[in-house]
Amino acid sequence: MTIRTATAHYEGLGKTGKGRVSTQSGVLQDQAYDFTTRFGEEPGTNPEELIAAAHASCFTMALSFALAGAGYEEGTLDTRAAVTLEKDGDGFKVSRSALTLTARVPGIDQAEFDQIAAGAKAGCPISKLMNAEITLDATLEG
Repeated sequence: MTIRTATAHYEGLGKTGKGRVSTQSGVLQDQAYDFTTRFGEEPGTNPEELIAAAHASCFTMALSFALAGAGYEEGTLDTRAAVTLEKDGDGFKVSRSALTLTARVPGIDQAEFDQIAAGAKAGCPISKLMNAEITLDATLEG
């Protein structure tokens, strides 16, 4: 079992509050987040951006290991995750994570690639965590 941690601190309440988020590894250290970074375009991060980063990296790593397990020894994988936050009653919900993948894997055919990619999408731990629609638009380049 592996446990990873992050911390958040928020001063003030509502739209005027200001937060800082840090990760155990130190990759994020007191990174700013607040209403303007979540719903506007101010510099800083927000939970949905962090979920998108987690989903893109998790799926890509899962696919990499699945391809290696199928006997492929080289390739490149580029994934973008677009996470949608929308109104849900009085609150909000993450309703969708749209994965867009461009891959180059020498020797694989389209059908096998699609099958392995679909398995990675379903099997990655962040996909399993999400209670949202997950889509995958995968392109295999020659």
